[in-house]
Amino acid sequence: MRHGGTDGGTSLVTRNGDRWALLATLAVSLALGSCASADVMSVGSITPYAPTEQRVAPEAPRTPAKFSRGEGTPSPSFRAFVSALWPDAQARGVSRSVYDAAFSGVTQDEKIIALTKKQAEFVKPVWEYLASAVSPNRLERGTPMTRQWASALDTIERTYGVDRKVVMGVWGMETNFGGFTGSHYVVRALATLAEAKYRGDYFRNELLTALVILQQGHVSPERMEGSWAGAMGQTQFMPSSFMRYAVDFTGDGRRDIWTSVPDALASTANYLKQHGWQPGLPWGFEVKVPAGFRYGRQTMSFAAWASHGVRRVDGRPLSGAGEARLFLPAGASGPVFLVTANFDVIKRYNNSDAYALGVAHLGDRLYGGAPVQAPWPTDQVPLAKHEREEVQRHLASRGYDIGEIDGRIGSQTRDAIFAFQESRGLVADGHADNRLLAQLRQTR
Repeated sequence: MRHGGTDGGTSLVTRNGDRWALLATLAVSLALGSCASADVMSVGSITPYAPTEQRVAPEAPRTPAKFSRGEGTPSPSFRAFVSALWPDAQARGVSRSVYDAAFSGVTQDEKIIALTKKQAEFVKPVWEYLASAVSPNRLERGTPMTRQWASALDTIERTYGVDRKVVMGVWGMETNFGGFTGSHYVVRALATLAEAKYRGDYFRNELLTALVILQQGHVSPERMEGSWAGAMGQTQFMPSSFMRYAVDFTGDGRRDIWTSVPDALASTANYLKQHGWQPGLPWGFEVKVPAGFRYGRQTMSFAAWASHGVRRVDGRPLSGAGEARLFLPAGASGPVFLVTANFDVIKRYNNSDAYALGVAHLGDRLYGGAPVQAPWPTDQVPLAKHEREEVQRHLASRGYDIGEIDGRIGSQTRDAIFAFQESRGLVADGHADNRLLAQLRQTR
């Protein structure tokens, strides 16, 4: 899961094997961005998995090779780390036999250390990201799952009040409906990161929590597989999130998010419920706006948006309880959505607008929803990281609060862009592109 941090909200880690981990880490810091400080999923919040770049799970179902506990012998510093960890594990109720079994043959994983040093420079356009998230192959694999698990989803939806489409969307995005849940031994991965003090003490605490999970018998060490940052199971929970939100839906005494689909889906629904999911409120939908529409940052009722000429693209009435705001993932030249507070709840799973849109749209499509209707501005060239940082520096120099200058266009930066655009009489869509950068360079 993730944790609160800066404006950007990239996640630390990826899951599902070295190849996927590397691709995901390099993949995106989407100019779409993760949201503002409080929303950001970096290693401090409590989302189901560790903070990672926006990523899309591999499509083809694969059976990972049995994960390795290590090669060769552990370094002296790693041996010292494991030895020094024992008193804290014991204090949490971990027995010596469980502790020794968990660490038997474990060495540090240098590949994981290398992955932590990768930096994403370029941004994946949102339309490319969404095409991967909601690909024909993923829909072909996921649609039968909606029928296979319909009875469990009925009960989960009644119990937690969370829309089954979103639960299925998370499952599909995280592991391609269980097709690939990771190829790393979680204890080894977390111990590697903890011994290196990556992100301070965060991974040390996750490691201790993983040992408690083993002590409680929810999974054996041989089945405790996950990402290189320790995200586990069908819907990728970090150990601390597992302890807070995972549920024993089947009643067998174990919270088995690895092999029990009902446990994994119910745990995801519980996570979303505990983070504020509002039953009966849609995540949002695509809309049309009238010509010359003046965009803004305000949140209004559906009725108020309708009074401003905003219409759903599917022709359904724009009505119902609740409020929404405009979301323009590619700026005013691309599709426009109205999104609600439940869209933000999805982002507690991964603090990225692109990820939340992927989850929501995938879930809708699995249940017969239409593709995005408006064309994407595919001629746009996304800003590189240094250009996004330049945008932030220009805005900060003009007194706008953008948080940390990190090249991630989150909600703070978006708000600053809106304000700048409005002050210059520009189309205020909050979007960072080459035209915005040119304006900032000209108006010093």
